Amino acid sequence: MTIEQHETDTKGSFFVSDAGERLAEMSYSKAGTALIIIDHTEVSDRLRGQGAGKKLVEAAVGYARQSGLKILPLCPFARSVFDKMPEWADVLN
Repeated sequence: MTIEQHETDTKGSFFVSDAGERLAEMSYSKAGTALIIIDHTEVSDRLRGQGAGKKLVEAAVGYARQSGLKILPLCPFARSVFDKMPEWADVLN
């Protein structure tokens, strides 16, 4: 499963696609230069049970660490993943 990223000046997403169809996506908004806010995560039934949602959050954690950003997970799913992964607390806002 390959996680891709798309970003504009104010928003972005991590996603999994197949033949141009997005099967999983986690979107975020940029709040200034040091914070991203995860606002939505959606996974197709075709990927359910494969850990796609967690992998999207993990990609965001890697991106935040590499870019010196903090994450505010407003999305309930992303928040639940962070609650289970205390080793990712360093990127939480």
